[in-house]
Amino acid sequence: MYRLRVLYNYGHSALHSSRITCRRAFSEATAADVRARLLADLKSSMKTKDTFASTTIRSILAEVYNADKASSDEKISSSAITSLIRKAAARRADSTSQFIQASRPDLAEKEQREAEFLSSFLPPLLPEADVDRVLREVISEQSVEAQSDPRKALGKVFKAFYSKVDKSTVDPGVVKRRAETLLTN
Repeated sequence: MYRLRVLYNYGHSALHSSRITCRRAFSEATAADVRARLLADLKSSMKTKDTFASTTIRSILAEVYNADKASSDEKISSSAITSLIRKAAARRADSTSQFIQASRPDLAEKEQREAEFLSSFLPPLLPEADVDRVLREVISEQSVEAQSDPRKALGKVFKAFYSKVDKSTVDPGVVKRRAETLLTN
C-alpha cells in the first residue's frame, strides 16, 4: 500500500529509475556467468521489444539447451557456452561471405549484425604472445623430443596446453600453428 502511494505521489519516474538500478546491479553481478548474462539480456531485449536481439539470443539459447540435453552433466559449463557462441559467430561470418557472393547484401548485412552482436558476449582471445609463452613452458616441461613421432608430441603438447588454458579463450588454429612452429625449431 505504501509503495502504491509513493508511486501515486511521485509518478512513473520513481518506478522507472528503480527498475534501471535493479537491472544494472543484476547484470553486473552475473557478468561472469555467460548463461545468466544471455538470459538477462534476453529478458531485457524482450522488455524493450528489440526483436533482433531477442531472436539472436534465443537461437543461441536453443543451442545451449540442446547441448545441455546431450551432455551427461546437468548443464554445460560457461566455457562450453562461450565456444558455442564463437562457433555461431563464425557460422554467421561464413554466411555473410556466401550471401555477398550470391549478391544478397540485405541478408549479408543481417548476418554481419548478428555476428557482431554475438561477439559482444565473447571474452577477448588470448594474444599470440601469451599463447607462445604458455606453449614454450609446456614444451620445456614435457621435454618433447624432435625424434619422436611428431603427431604424438603435438598431442602431448596440446593436452598439457589445454590443461593450463581454457579452450574457449584461445583460437585453436593459432595454437596449432604456433605449436607446430615451436616444435620444428
